Amino acid sequence: MQSVSNTSFAGSTVIITGASSGIGWEFARQLAPVASNIILVARRIDRLETLASELRAINPHLELFKRALDLRNHVDLERFCDWLDEGDLTIDLLINNAGVGDHGAFVGSEWERVISMLQVNVNALTYLTFRILRKMKKAGRGAILNVSSVAGLLPVPNSAVYAATKAYVNSFSEAIRAELRAYKISVATLCPGPVDTEFLSRATRRTAEQKHTAPDFLIVSVREVVQKGLEAVSHDRPKVIPGIAVNLAMRTLASLPMFIKRFLYKAQVKHRPHLVPSDSLPSSPESFRG
Repeated sequence: MQSVSNTSFAGSTVIITGASSGIGWEFARQLAPVASNIILVARRIDRLETLASELRAINPHLELFKRALDLRNHVDLERFCDWLDEGDLTIDLLINNAGVGDHGAFVGSEWERVISMLQVNVNALTYLTFRILRKMKKAGRGAILNVSSVAGLLPVPNSAVYAATKAYVNSFSEAIRAELRAYKISVATLCPGPVDTEFLSRATRRTAEQKHTAPDFLIVSVREVVQKGLEAVSHDRPKVIPGIAVNLAMRTLASLPMFIKRFLYKAQVKHRPHLVPSDSLPSSPESFRG
């Protein structure tokens, strides 16, 4: 399990949000052999219990803290941050992995899900970063890895709000990275493309397809995504897009003139309109990563 990338985190204390599945779960698995303390944060305590058992098998000396936390609830998030402040743990690495998605036309959105995306992807990530940075600045060291998406690199029809929240994460991360250089605090952004996790099915409305439409050569494994994210932190890189093909595709798309992008957007919407009535959506936004 241990790799060249995660030896940089030997003896570290790590917080992982959205740890109960997918990318967050894999971050915990890859860091378990070398970390001293891992704080697992997610809504589903049963999943965290299962993960904790797996991590203890990997490293019996690992100290684990499990916190059931719904990041949509700001009061509970404040209490969690207060608990961190009251403890004597110095946070070495914060992995803001939790996320909420939605796939479908904005006009057919369920407003509760839209609010959940804004709260988790933007507000909670920003607030948790704000609180943890105080401890890192006092310690004179630390690193933050914000899990974004290639969706944040360009506007994405049928994922308008999700892509916009990830664009915020990209911009926010770059800005505070510049601000924190003098304090020996590193900030990196991980921008995965298509990854096979349950996040897609939770972000997809019931009337839409629940599978990747991307060709197989663009789909990157969860293990590789996490490895690249940890390498970005250990080598103090500002941003990483896992997968050679995905990286090349995004660079090509980003270089296209806007009028060509608009033509492609129009073609995408015409092919897959997803104009779904809001009353066909789930009653609660079960579209969380973690």
